[in-house]
Amino acid sequence: MATTRFEIEKFDGVTNFNLWQVRMMAIVVQTDLKRLLLRKNLRI
Repeated sequence: MATTRFEIEKFDGVTNFNLWQVRMMAIVVQTDLKRLLLRKNLRI
């Protein structure tokens, strides 16, 4: 099984939240985890 790692900056309140959110979603889409996240949100 292959493992991919990304350096992810934590949101610190200084940078633009929308830009941070777009970056995080891009990583999620690249790793094909978007479906998993959406499925978990529907259960809550």
